[in-house]
Amino acid sequence: MSSIQTQFLDLTAHHTGYDAIDPTLALKGSAAGKVVFITGASRGIGRATAIAFAQAGARAVYLAARSQDALEETRDLVKQANPDTQCAWSVCDVASAEQVKAAVADCAGAFGGIDAADANAGHLGPWTKIGESDPEGWWRSFEVNVRGVYHVIRFTLPFLIESAKRHAADGGSGGHLILLSSIGAQLLMPGASDYQTSKHAINRLCEFVQTDHEDDGIKCFAIHPGGVATDLGLAMPEDIHAYLIDEPGLAACFAVWLCSGRADWARGRYLSANWDVGELAALKDDILRDDLLVNRLRARL
Repeated sequence: MSSIQTQFLDLTAHHTGYDAIDPTLALKGSAAGKVVFITGASRGIGRATAIAFAQAGARAVYLAARSQDALEETRDLVKQANPDTQCAWSVCDVASAEQVKAAVADCAGAFGGIDAADANAGHLGPWTKIGESDPEGWWRSFEVNVRGVYHVIRFTLPFLIESAKRHAADGGSGGHLILLSSIGAQLLMPGASDYQTSKHAINRLCEFVQTDHEDDGIKCFAIHPGGVATDLGLAMPEDIHAYLIDEPGLAACFAVWLCSGRADWARGRYLSANWDVGELAALKDDILRDDLLVNRLRARL
């Protein structure tokens, strides 16, 4: 697991929220007037993200996930965080194009548009060597982690493009799209071929979104949320559990920071919620000059 550290920039590592990304402090009001669409919002990081956007003053938060009871719990927590934030939800399996399309349409119909989308739903099956894997189970990771993310991208983009143009005209920033990736995207761990390859694909998909829709004002990010002891995280092999030390609120606050416009310069890139945002911003010129934090094959003769 020491190879994990080689995937991080040499920055201060955070494991919980801090002032610079606190939605009630530095980011207070940064989501004012905005509508945020979140999948995987019934628990864990998705739930924390919905609450954080409410704390940052979002006009509305729309929740999508497969569990109705858990969605209702998240809705109640959003209202506790900010009674002025409107909240609606729908039961939705991101692997279904029709269900995602319907959820996005319901959100836009209820709240007049979408300013930011967070593709947070994910899947992790048993870690098994490829030669011993179940074909249907192996592919399920791609159905959720790649196809599901694509569905969120595909159906929110028209609304995000409208938001980007509207906010640009007002001198603000809109049209933000966050794709939940993982540090696993850059690792090769025995038995994790489905999960880690699917997350690697998300990073590349983020780059394509930016390439295709840069001129439309879209700002897309693939993020590592930290090592969080969610149901998904705890489904990993036990020797990894010692690395699950990050609070779900860290990634949630990081998502609010990304959607505040402060990181628009880093669009199209893979970022870690663990990285100190002040130190990350100080590397802006180096990152842009050398085209860092993207998937590339570099060869030396």
